[in-house]
Amino acid sequence: MTGPSDVTALDDPVGESLRGHHAHLARRLGGAATYVPGVATFCAVPAEPDAAAWADLAKVLGPGEFADMFSCPAIPPPDWDPVFVLEGRQMIWARDSGPDPSHHEFDRDMVELGAEDVPEMLDLVERTRPGPFWPRTHELGTYLGIREDGALVAMVGERLRPPGWTEISAVCTAPEARGRGHAVRLLRAHIARIVARGERPFLHVAEANSGALALYERLGFETRKHVTFRGFRTP
Repeated sequence: MTGPSDVTALDDPVGESLRGHHAHLARRLGGAATYVPGVATFCAVPAEPDAAAWADLAKVLGPGEFADMFSCPAIPPPDWDPVFVLEGRQMIWARDSGPDPSHHEFDRDMVELGAEDVPEMLDLVERTRPGPFWPRTHELGTYLGIREDGALVAMVGERLRPPGWTEISAVCTAPEARGRGHAVRLLRAHIARIVARGERPFLHVAEANSGALALYERLGFETRKHVTFRGFRTP
């Protein structure tokens, strides 16, 4: 299990992931980095980026391309067009609260999702809008799903992987399958798996999503900090 000092890795979760666990999925130039196409649009620059760092990121992405700066507080040069701004929170799993992951057993109706399931995963994301998800996003980590009558109706996955941490993401349930506890069971399964490998779960959530906030708090997550998600388009 990680210790308190490790929490600083969450100040730059995208950069830490691209330098470490996801280095094989990175495109990099100078101090700038992003994921390869189809995996994620998240980008990272140094903590105090200069003009050269922004120029490097623009070169890596190409002209007129989308740069999701995630929770990075740095603002790019004026010729980068704003695309969106969204207030949110970064939450971490409190070891002394919530369910005991050691008591969790993998539910028999859960399945691990892979490349062959991508069309269904993309369809579920399109119907539920849990956040960005692309054809290769499943390569970031393990994705678990629940099927009903053969159809994928719920899933939860792993995304960013800064040292000692795993981000839980893509929490979604089809409208026709809500109210059956699928999200809770999938979340508990992921918490158990992450803790079992000596890491600690964390996640990000939009401030306006009060229902998700309440669910995560019941499961033992607490707010570490408030963040602002921003996206831009390169010159």
